[in-house]
Amino acid sequence: MKKLKIYLDTSVISYLKQDDAPEKMADTLKLWDKIRNGVYDVVISDVTLEEILLCAKSKRQYLSDMLLKIDYAVINETPEAVALARQFIKHNVLSKKSFDDCRHIACAVVAGCDIITSWNFKHMVNVRTVNGVKKINMMEGYRTVEIYPPTMLVEGDE
Repeated sequence: MKKLKIYLDTSVISYLKQDDAPEKMADTLKLWDKIRNGVYDVVISDVTLEEILLCAKSKRQYLSDMLLKIDYAVINETPEAVALARQFIKHNVLSKKSFDDCRHIACAVVAGCDIITSWNFKHMVNVRTVNGVKKINMMEGYRTVEIYPPTMLVEGDE
């Protein structure tokens, strides 16, 4: 069976060390174990790496060390992805303030990911965004991408 190709946005990587949200951190660590065990093909973008660089030094080092423990492909944001991100803004999927979130979504779509995983419920993991992304992807000739929190990828493991 083909492995699902998942895109990790910055929030997922950030929650590897988020002591003020122990449940989310625990689910993220469970996901990390699944990734280390080869359950998913993982993609991150240069957008994600740029955002990690903005973290405090100690957290940035920890996240970098954790990334060394998994296999993943880095995709670079392309003009095609930027154009798709702009379509999300143009069609009010998200506001201009959320352009970086649109960049994540567009990078994942252009890379052919099956799932985007994120803890960003305000802008990404919600019905309005998911439905809007599906609509624009169909209009622009891209296939559907699912957007789930990490919890959805580790459910049923107990």
